[in-house]
Amino acid sequence: MVRAIDSSLPTLLIAFLEPSLMRAPQSDERHWRFFYESVVDLNKTLKKHDLQVLLVTAEVLPTFRTLLSYHHIENIFSHQETGIRLTYERDKAVKKFCQENGINWLETPYAGVVRGIKKRNNWPKHWYASMSSAIIDPSLEKLKPLELSPELAEALDQNPIPQEISTKYEAFQPGGESKALVYLESFLTERVNNYNKHISKPDLSRRSCSRLSPYLAWGNLSMRQVYQASLEAKSKLQDKRNINAFMSRLRWHCHFIQKFEMMDRYETENINPGYNDIRQDWDDELYLKWEKGLTGYPLIDACIRCVRATGYLNFRMRSMLVSFLTHHLWLHWKRGADFLASQFLDFEPGIHYAQFQMQAGTTGYNTVRIYNPVKQSIEHDPEGHFIRKWLPRLKEVPTPMIHEPWKMTAFDQDLYQVRIGQDYPAPAVNITETYKAASRALWSKKKQKEVKTHARKILAKQDEADRPID
Repeated sequence: MVRAIDSSLPTLLIAFLEPSLMRAPQSDERHWRFFYESVVDLNKTLKKHDLQVLLVTAEVLPTFRTLLSYHHIENIFSHQETGIRLTYERDKAVKKFCQENGINWLETPYAGVVRGIKKRNNWPKHWYASMSSAIIDPSLEKLKPLELSPELAEALDQNPIPQEISTKYEAFQPGGESKALVYLESFLTERVNNYNKHISKPDLSRRSCSRLSPYLAWGNLSMRQVYQASLEAKSKLQDKRNINAFMSRLRWHCHFIQKFEMMDRYETENINPGYNDIRQDWDDELYLKWEKGLTGYPLIDACIRCVRATGYLNFRMRSMLVSFLTHHLWLHWKRGADFLASQFLDFEPGIHYAQFQMQAGTTGYNTVRIYNPVKQSIEHDPEGHFIRKWLPRLKEVPTPMIHEPWKMTAFDQDLYQVRIGQDYPAPAVNITETYKAASRALWSKKKQKEVKTHARKILAKQDEADRPID
């Protein structure tokens, strides 16, 4: 926006609902509803300056070609996107279009991520410098809007905004900068106090975590805004442990996006080819039990149903879902990664795919993590509140039995009106056996020369140790 204002040229503010992207396996209407709400919210601010973002339901390149047939285009302004393979191919086509037509495409770096570097030497230093630089408030009154002629407006041939996108759903966080600032303030002034205590709890984390991730992923807030607001809040707090833990995760957020910017293979293939000969068999029935929350393990099923209904799940529970899919079910990570991408309202490709492969154990340099869903359930939902909320058929099951309902006797099942195998599924697998098998296979792989060689090559691009961002 600042660059457009500085150009002093008439400017068209435009946002795209790209049909190809909306059809992508990582996509869901929840994402585009959030995006639509964000544009609507932005337009409320812009209206004060007689400005408006034009929301176009169309592909980017054909729209640019149409605009070029009516107007000379001097510049295209955007931020640098570290997206999925589909958006990368779109960006390459846009770059070619700009070169062929003498258009300057000026992309603003995002969140301290550096495009085109081969190694991340001194990247943390660069990131802190970027986060500490001044936040520029654009002088919107100076922007010259481009008026669309009726003929051009008709030529754009927009498809109507789908009703499911323009209809509000209360179960999801609302899009828009004004909503994002409310979440930011409430976290830094109140909710941060329980950040460390509740971060791993599937229910309590819904309030004590910042819940800023969708606003960062969809551009309602910049990482610089969040970092500097956190610094200011930190100066007013006596106990700084919670805010320090949160701020450390801001950098790790960008750390993974930078990694993906440099190695986008994380989306499509095992980042370490040494793992290509494992998990080759596919069991669709097992997979669908996981995707639909019918595995027979209450915390797994509750988490799947929760994220499908609300778009949010805390980090530990996300990791547990990946672990169960790839270790206990011994299924390849790719389909599950795309499915959860479509469910997470805060889907950020750089974080999502790198974390998925780390949890799946296909990097070759991270430790092998195999989560026990029963242990996680007892530790992080000890009273079963989260389970009962999302699995109402288990509502009457007493707490000592709710983590392992398959152990109930026939009398108990009659007493509490839940029959295992009928009202609630029996366990899809025996996690004692699957743990042993997965552990044996992954640790054996990790020791192989091919895996070690590829792991060293991957790490050679990095100067920071990987770790979860909980």
